[in-house]
Amino acid sequence: MLELGQGNDAPAGDLIKDASEATFMADVVEASKEVPVIVDFWAPWCGPCKTLGPALEAEVKAAGGKVKMVKVNIDENQQIAAQLRIQSIPTVYAFVNGQPVDGFQGAVPPSEIKAFIEKVSLLGPEGDGGLADAIEAAETMLAEGEASDAAETFAAILEEDPNSAAAFGGLVRAQIASGDLETAEATLNGATAEMSKTPELEAAHAQLELAKQAAKAGPLDDLRAAVEANPDDHQARFDLATALHAAGDTEGAVNELLELFRRDREWNDGAAKAQLFTIFDALKPDDPIVLNGRRKLSSMIFV
Repeated sequence: MLELGQGNDAPAGDLIKDASEATFMADVVEASKEVPVIVDFWAPWCGPCKTLGPALEAEVKAAGGKVKMVKVNIDENQQIAAQLRIQSIPTVYAFVNGQPVDGFQGAVPPSEIKAFIEKVSLLGPEGDGGLADAIEAAETMLAEGEASDAAETFAAILEEDPNSAAAFGGLVRAQIASGDLETAEATLNGATAEMSKTPELEAAHAQLELAKQAAKAGPLDDLRAAVEANPDDHQARFDLATALHAAGDTEGAVNELLELFRRDREWNDGAAKAQLFTIFDALKPDDPIVLNGRRKLSSMIFV
């Protein structure tokens, strides 16, 4: 069982600032490794944003340095909005240790804003009783192939904080890595509606779908030969992308899907584009494969 500890408030200073595409990594991703960062995605033409923004700022200031706030104008920073799949505004994300861990959309009452800030403030490295360090340790275990140990650690974190989307998503990914897709699906199905909408669980769901496909992937060499023999065999190319992803060649899978989209974007009800988004959702938003893939896909869409 993890032991909760006591911590001091994060230092104040520069509590609220505007971010651009050039400063987002430093102002949000890197800064959130020291103290939670609330990111407010807004636009000058958005009426609810004019109400929510000042209310958020007031609560962030009241938190006394336990959280910081960054404002992102989506009209001026469209690439960030696209990478984080911002569908409507206002949208608010909380970043901790470089990852989005919670959030909400639309204007909410002051009481909910206050509760959100208070909850997020407990997730920081100094205020979470070591849970952030435990999540980082579990992620390291998972990256090093110790899926079983990672799953146990994520489960222990959830006993301390049942609302930790990072731990919930990590547990599902650890179960997938262990090959226990049935348990992973059951874990996902047990999430609350609110938890299911978090980036961590959306990513885990995407990984589960890809893992299911991988279990049915055909022989890689045969599929590659089929595509070489007939480049317009769209099903063979789609299956090749599935097999490449199952073999760990995510970039190769993305390239095949981009080529399929280039040849026939409407094939099988837009299956290539849908599969690309599934792969993107399963990766971190700042993964080079995601950034390059989205850029190439956008250039094809708007050509």
